[in-house]
Amino acid sequence: MKYISVIVFAKKWNVPERTVRNYCALGKINGAFLTGKTWNIPEEATLPLKEKKKKFSDNPLLNYLKEQKEMKLKGGIYHRTQIDLTYNSNRIEGSKLTHDQTRYIFETNTIGVSKESINIDDIIETTNHFRCIDLIIDKAKTKLSESFIKELHYLLKSGTSDSQKDWFNVGEYKKLPNEVGGNETCPPKEVAAKMRALLNHYHLIEKKDLKDIIDFHYQFEIYILSKMEMGGLDV
Repeated sequence: MKYISVIVFAKKWNVPERTVRNYCALGKINGAFLTGKTWNIPEEATLPLKEKKKKFSDNPLLNYLKEQKEMKLKGGIYHRTQIDLTYNSNRIEGSKLTHDQTRYIFETNTIGVSKESINIDDIIETTNHFRCIDLIIDKAKTKLSESFIKELHYLLKSGTSDSQKDWFNVGEYKKLPNEVGGNETCPPKEVAAKMRALLNHYHLIEKKDLKDIIDFHYQFEIYILSKMEMGGLDV
């Protein structure tokens, strides 16, 4: 039997070399074996069964995120998205966790060595944020709805001290009026109507471009997010 290298196999099937190595490590390529640090792949070997690709879309970026999420691949765009997005979102909301601590939590479920005390809520929200990103990736092709936004809010805040406060209303819109940066926000009784109006306007746009997405996010931040007190999650 003839064997080929990872490089040759990757070119043959037009997939990244990193993906091939992970397939080999996970035993997904029949007959592949290691010699030292080099993978030897049977010449007639094929890619793993393609049934999982039914979940994938025609969006290359989403495909990469889904694939790397399933493989728990380190160093790829999924890994970078989880760490960088979580760190920056939480930092804006006042989290004291460093970028390295955020990475440690994602990679090892520890925070690493720290000379300063760490707020438990920061750690809980960070792990919850990772789960929220996974959920967003899984449901990326699902129409955005109030129920999905509430689901993210519930997931993000579950287990935090805020979830123990009745007035915080985890997974639902706020009960009490508030202000952000000295500016008043809409009364609690108006939030649901404004949310529906914002979503309806967004869904009327047939071909959404980056400007439409940015505008939706801006409107969500100033009219909805602060009212719902979502914390560090940017949808």
